[in-house]
Amino acid sequence: MASSSSFLAPSSTSILHSKKDVGLSALTSTSSISSQRCQKTGFRRICCSVAAPQQSQRQPSTTGSVKTAMTMTEKILARASEKPYLTPGDNVWVNVDILMTHDVCGPGSIGIFKREFGEDAKVWDREKLVIIPDHYIFTSDERANRNVDILRDFCQEQNIKYFYDIKDLSNFKANPDYKGVCHVALAQEGHCRPGEVLLGTDSHTCTAGAFGQFATGIGNTDAGFVLGTGKLLLKVPPTLRFVMDGEMPSYLLAKDLILQIIGEITMAGATYKAMEFVGTTVESLNMEERMTLCNMVVEAGGKNGVVPADSTTYKYLEDKTSVPYQPVYSDQQARFLSEYRFDVSKLEPLVAKPHSPDNRALARECKDVKIDRVYIGSCTGGKTEDFMAAAKVFLASGKKVKVPTFLVPATQKVWMDLYSIPVPGAGGKTCSQIFEEAGCDTPASPSCGACLGGPKDTYARLNEPQVCVSTTNRNFPGRMGHKEGQIYLASPYTAAASALTGYVTDPREFLQ
Repeated sequence: MASSSSFLAPSSTSILHSKKDVGLSALTSTSSISSQRCQKTGFRRICCSVAAPQQSQRQPSTTGSVKTAMTMTEKILARASEKPYLTPGDNVWVNVDILMTHDVCGPGSIGIFKREFGEDAKVWDREKLVIIPDHYIFTSDERANRNVDILRDFCQEQNIKYFYDIKDLSNFKANPDYKGVCHVALAQEGHCRPGEVLLGTDSHTCTAGAFGQFATGIGNTDAGFVLGTGKLLLKVPPTLRFVMDGEMPSYLLAKDLILQIIGEITMAGATYKAMEFVGTTVESLNMEERMTLCNMVVEAGGKNGVVPADSTTYKYLEDKTSVPYQPVYSDQQARFLSEYRFDVSKLEPLVAKPHSPDNRALARECKDVKIDRVYIGSCTGGKTEDFMAAAKVFLASGKKVKVPTFLVPATQKVWMDLYSIPVPGAGGKTCSQIFEEAGCDTPASPSCGACLGGPKDTYARLNEPQVCVSTTNRNFPGRMGHKEGQIYLASPYTAAASALTGYVTDPREFLQ
């Protein structure tokens, strides 16, 4: 029996699979679509497998040039590898447009580069390397601080143009060059551009796919090779297509959408596959929400996530980059490994229960889970729009939080936004004022904070086996510190609502 993750030969017939109460069909290009609605989640899914491209037996001289339909990801990699077309499974040498590294993986990558290319070797392009200290910054840990010193020495030696340094570990405002969390800073500083290839020594580099860019995480060895050559051998991934239509309910955010998807396909459901997001719902999302969507594709095993560039993308980039870029789009006849469809208007607020991002549950089903703290921050949930969403809940309730609520802006720009941008409908109040009135902790200096645990003196780290509702991306044992900590992943709406009650809470209690 063919599975939904395999290509079918042209002669294959439709085979109906059953998976719980969700319709699943393996189709040829002429097959009809079988779908079934799951009443509980309002989820509609179509899973399509298509015919693998067949080689023509005729000579090129008799057929002329034939255009092969490609997906966005295939087109970007074709351009970067200087190939006319690619198909999933092809291995190609790709020219890298941007390489990013940070204080955790940077020293290792630099060490490999120097070992393999020589102590006096120069990087392939000093203007295409972006180095951002962000993970273990505000700590007294000597080893963590030494990592930043290694980055600084290397950038001075190589005259790296985009090194966003921090020299005063106690106060980020002392250095205007400091940015914060790499994935959000890359976007804010104009390094995310449609049609390009961005690689980073961090699994959540896939965030940049929100810009119609091929963005994925790589290891230190690969990064060391890219530093010396500007190239990397990549295998072209097949593409899963996620079509999300319907008006986004006022109580949902992109975090709910990606938790829905991961919960449906599981943490292994997109292993080494591209995840392409389209549909009227996706088109209505702002850039920061699209970044949230792409940020967590790696939690489903995805190689990369991608959203087609549109007017929203171009407007965001207007004042951020002068580098010309060329967006690409999936052809109408492009072959997708599978297609999933959602009626977003029927979805409800979700959480991912410990200890896996695919351990999906409705927030209202977890209302008896008592919590000890709330954490709002990270590349996933620490952007300006995330804090605006949390402030909206606090404002609507008019109440004070019942558990410690930690706020960690992703970047210096986000931190400034919290103190300067009025929250809509708040009578001129800013996020910081609303957070103060609600009894939250003062917004911390921007960094990855406790998302990755880090040294024991990291702000808001779980040093005890507590229960935390968090806007971060992973809830594995020990992820935020203590191995027995219980982490519930949630949207900023749900996190703020939970802070107000002391229990995992559906935000509709305050937003309706």
